[in-house]
Amino acid sequence: MKVIFYSTKEYERPYFLNANRDGHELTFVEHALSPGTAALAQHHDVVVVFAGDDVSAAVITELYVAGVKHIAIRAVGYDNVDIARARDLGMSVANVPEYSPYAIAEYAVSVILSLNRKTILAHTQVQAHNFSVGPLIGFDLHQKTVGIIGTGRTGSIIAKILNGFGCKLLGHDIKRNEELEKKYDLKYVSLKELCLASDIITLHVPLNKDTRYMINKELFDIMKPGVMLVNTARGAVIKTEDAIDALDNGKIGYLGLDVYEKETGIFFYDLSTQKVKDRVLLNLMGRPNVMITPHQAFATKEALSNISDVTFYNIDCWSMNKRSLNEIADV
Repeated sequence: MKVIFYSTKEYERPYFLNANRDGHELTFVEHALSPGTAALAQHHDVVVVFAGDDVSAAVITELYVAGVKHIAIRAVGYDNVDIARARDLGMSVANVPEYSPYAIAEYAVSVILSLNRKTILAHTQVQAHNFSVGPLIGFDLHQKTVGIIGTGRTGSIIAKILNGFGCKLLGHDIKRNEELEKKYDLKYVSLKELCLASDIITLHVPLNKDTRYMINKELFDIMKPGVMLVNTARGAVIKTEDAIDALDNGKIGYLGLDVYEKETGIFFYDLSTQKVKDRVLLNLMGRPNVMITPHQAFATKEALSNISDVTFYNIDCWSMNKRSLNEIADV
């Protein structure tokens, strides 16, 4: 099979090549998939896409005309893919529903610790030969109440890690996990109750019609003053303009973002010789109590290896006319 990978970076390619055990013909493209780059898929059977690619109905139609029959998503989320249009055209779509929940969970905890203990500021101070401790005061995580929104694979690991710190755990999900309740004394509550009671809130939900902007002014208004909010899920789970207002009035004391709702074309790219023009992002970047990282929570060796293996499992299943366990059926 001829397979084209969009939005690829040098660090990914060795993992893809190693996972290509059936010898498919691979083409790597650094450009994101878009109406302007869809033609590059001409004469390819499969396209492999990532979170920032445009896989809208119009683009899928172009891919279909180019001869593409299968879309492989090398990520968990598929909110950027018009599944209904793909199905209408008889194209199958599969994702990587799990690659390393440890990578995301461990990273989220590292953001919590970095914001709390001001490790970035400490490093900057020391580089300037400033060894004072006054600006670096944090707080103990022990006995703090942490709200986990989304207690699936990643949220469950977060619960395990934070239980080790001695945190009190609240959870919110459409499905309860009884093991978390028994092992870590996690208490399931409504979203409003979680926001009212939590000192720290961490997000681990997919982006869909129910979760888009689920964290907004209504919830910011009832959060504890100075709350810490960490998002390693999807950018649009938070209404960013409402978050900025909450930062301005002191409702949010710490904000950690590994994702941003308008990150496409910014995150994953070296823009050091250019100017970022997104005024909202620049506003956030200029705040000392905001930590922004470039959608890197997934980036471990283990996760990259698993992503590659599952992506090629999906491709191999399709090439052998077998249904992958990861084929997306809902629309």
